[in-house]
Amino acid sequence: MHKIWLIIQREYLTRVRKKSFIVMTFLTPLLLAAFMVIPAWLATISDSSDVVMVLDESGLFADKLESKEDLKIIPIGGTLEQAKEVYQETDYSALLHIPKIDLENPEGIKVYSKKNTSLQVKFRLEGMLEKEIENQRFVASGIDREMLNKMKAKVEVTTVNLSARGEQDSNVWVTSGAGIIGAVIIYFFIFLYGVQIMRGVIEEKTSRIVEVMISSVKPFQLMMGKIIGIAGVGLTQFLLWVILSTIVVGGVQSAFGIKAAPTPIEQLQAGRAAAAGEAEAEESDEAAANNQTLAEVSSAIGNLNFPLLIGCFLFYFLGGYLLYGSLFGAIGAAVDNETDTQQFMFPITIPLIISFIMSYTVVIKNPDGPVAFWMSIIPFTSPIVMMVRVPFGVPASELLLSMALLILGFIFTTWIASRIYRVGILMYGKKINYKELSKWLFYRV
Repeated sequence: MHKIWLIIQREYLTRVRKKSFIVMTFLTPLLLAAFMVIPAWLATISDSSDVVMVLDESGLFADKLESKEDLKIIPIGGTLEQAKEVYQETDYSALLHIPKIDLENPEGIKVYSKKNTSLQVKFRLEGMLEKEIENQRFVASGIDREMLNKMKAKVEVTTVNLSARGEQDSNVWVTSGAGIIGAVIIYFFIFLYGVQIMRGVIEEKTSRIVEVMISSVKPFQLMMGKIIGIAGVGLTQFLLWVILSTIVVGGVQSAFGIKAAPTPIEQLQAGRAAAAGEAEAEESDEAAANNQTLAEVSSAIGNLNFPLLIGCFLFYFLGGYLLYGSLFGAIGAAVDNETDTQQFMFPITIPLIISFIMSYTVVIKNPDGPVAFWMSIIPFTSPIVMMVRVPFGVPASELLLSMALLILGFIFTTWIASRIYRVGILMYGKKINYKELSKWLFYRV
């Protein structure tokens, strides 16, 4: 055990002292802050009110297209050619031409601009025109639009968990998000630092450093020390990323009063909603519904079993890494260069990829189904799938069975990897295949 501890210290200290580790540890939070803050800052300095000239030859929209806070409407008369000439002499955003149209078939409306028309302007104009055409259709049909709006119904179903602790509010988005975040972190951590184990073994093997080390320690001790040492490096870097990212992003947003930039989809949806010009009553109802949703989300987050989530995350985080790390180490010992690792990496990574895909497509929809159950029990898929299931509530018997099998799986893969490792680290210049690897399992060294 003492020798394994010395190897862990060597692997850990060697890597955390590298310039690349220090640079990436401090650079990543800065890049994350820039990714979140810069788009929002650019959006604030680029926001400006659009001005649109409107030539209405139909007479249906006279004085009915009202200017908004970020979209100003300027009516203009004359012919289309005259309107184009006037528009060319201005710096307005666009010229909207409404020819004589039929309310039943409103075709021929065009927007002229000196450059490509932005989606925001296009959507807002379409929304304003659609609303006014609908209003006039309602009037022609003798339908009271206000009465029609009152007849619309919006139903919000509140989900409640019945447990030993009583009734607790839940939210499927919060529950799903909590599981997916943990699964994604584990998935990328296994790939990122598992490959580091493989590269580290290949580097020591090709430089013949391992021959010196083997004279003092057993191959199994060397492999275990390397796996655990690199795991410590990964945990250290991950925790520093979380702490530094929180500090940097929070500090920058507070200093400049910048909120995180909305996604392009959110921007387009907001433009559509604003263009539709809902009635004030509808807007107030929607605001109340949004406030209720936020309250439900906050309540659902507060009702999450964080000690269980954190405990399971740490267990499957380390368990999954140790299981796959031993296999990555065995691959590194079996080959002479990184190019030869592809044929062996693919079968190992298949369970990870499948579990990641199934988590999004099947498990998240039916976390208590047979597919979710078996994939959360099998050691090669349980680190990712079980993390998705835990927030939904997993029976203690299933959770304990999954953990026990993951431990047994780690012991089994470590045994297999150590058998390959003890032969492979001293094997040079020979192309290895699966048949040769199977023979190494029974070699006596």
